[in-house]
Amino acid sequence: MQKRFIAVSIVCASTGALLAGCGMLPGSSSEPKSRTVTVWLMQDSASPEFLKRFTEEFEREHAGTRLDIQIQPWSGIGPKVTKALDSDSPPDVIEVGNTLVAQYADGGGLQNLTLESVRDLGGDDWLPGLAEPGRINNAQFGIPWYAANRVVIYRKDLFEQAGVKAPPRDRAEWLDVTRTLNTEGNQGIYLAGQDWYTLSGFIWDEGGDLAVDAGGKWSGALHTGAALKGMDFYKELQGLGRGPRDADEQKPPQADMFAKGDIAQIISTPGTAKLVEQKNPALRGKLGFFPLPGKSADKPGAVFIGGSDLVVPERTDARRAALDVVQALAGEKWQTDLARTMNYVPNKGSLASAVAGEEGVAAMAKGAVEGRATPASPKWGDVEADNPIKKYMTKVLNGAEPSDAAKSASAAITAVLQRIGREEEE
Repeated sequence: MQKRFIAVSIVCASTGALLAGCGMLPGSSSEPKSRTVTVWLMQDSASPEFLKRFTEEFEREHAGTRLDIQIQPWSGIGPKVTKALDSDSPPDVIEVGNTLVAQYADGGGLQNLTLESVRDLGGDDWLPGLAEPGRINNAQFGIPWYAANRVVIYRKDLFEQAGVKAPPRDRAEWLDVTRTLNTEGNQGIYLAGQDWYTLSGFIWDEGGDLAVDAGGKWSGALHTGAALKGMDFYKELQGLGRGPRDADEQKPPQADMFAKGDIAQIISTPGTAKLVEQKNPALRGKLGFFPLPGKSADKPGAVFIGGSDLVVPERTDARRAALDVVQALAGEKWQTDLARTMNYVPNKGSLASAVAGEEGVAAMAKGAVEGRATPASPKWGDVEADNPIKKYMTKVLNGAEPSDAAKSASAAITAVLQRIGREEEE
């Protein structure tokens, strides 16, 4: 049933004569002129002030429509969304993590918004790392709302003391600078051994991936030559500090470690700088930001790009009104407002100038151009649940043969994805 749903989506998206039958072209509508549109947004995704501005203007411009914006906690949201999509009265618009769109679309619970993305929303300019996770077999189910990605947060004063006059422009220079900083009791960088999101970017830079899709059959790809090169670079960089080899960036929280004052760089989202300054006020004004350097100076390194998409449940009875909400939230006016209010990266590269005045967000926006997302398998979340990538990283950092450890990790990824695939076919 799930595969049939996706196949129908492809036909609808690619055949103009069938678009009306797929509910994608405007026509007569039985929706009442006066109605309430229920919107689920996640906690802290947008400030109360932003939501107040948006609601007041939207309702003023759409006479007869009232917005009921319901804020959802992150804890337990996956099962809650799944249950809502299976119900006869789901919310009309839902914010979901960009990497979860495939999971919800695979169950047949989302509207196909391919036409709208091209005709109304300027999808050609969306950041690829946000747009691609919402696109399943060339059909667009998730509409990018906002993005965030990692940058390098660095100590300007330690750079200056070490004679480093400007942030590094490429990987080789980054290693040289970090070696210079990794002296006199200071750590050149604090990089936890299991920061697999950062590793992903290094792998993508080399042309590799975490897993690959061959005709709907997913397989782990950590053992490829390109992926191994990414791990080699990670190991070299991680060794220029004292980050734990057997833990991720949350154990202990790297903001706590950075706040101690002897670390020159960490890799995190810009918002982490505020946490650091709260813990150590003496560092206020001493933190800077730059995009992760790439293999060459002409473009930044690839990064995992997180964020949220807006989806419309298949069973909504307010499709037109829901699309009006999505179009507004994903459009230039409210994208610019949201980016400036929340220090996010807008969903389009052409809107990056909206955050040019914020140093950390500007660095993030530059890196977002090279943003990527995790593999678009609807069951990638099952891989992350008992993440073999983390175990692989620790093995290599502790001296295991990289190719052997990578083959084992790839096999573990493949086993999860293909086992689940067989269960769905049954």
